[in-house]
Amino acid sequence: MNFTSLLVQLVSGAVGGNLGGAAAKATSLGPLLNTILGALGGLGGGQVAAAGLGGGTAAEVGTSAVVGALLPLIVGMLKKKSA
Repeated sequence: MNFTSLLVQLVSGAVGGNLGGAAAKATSLGPLLNTILGALGGLGGGQVAAAGLGGGTAAEVGTSAVVGALLPLIVGMLKKKSA
């Protein structure tokens, strides 16, 4: 685990989070929360891809972006239901 890999996971997750928020405006949490949750999801997803799947950088970026997009959407749906 090196710093460059972690940075790539954070950035791709943040981008994925914002793309997910833009795609589903009804459950979007706003740019700041989408970015934060996307980055956290991207970091977690990238670590799973690196450890469990044994993938390289491309697998980490792809997984980070997907998980980064899903995490803000899930939180947004839960927030809308409870309100």
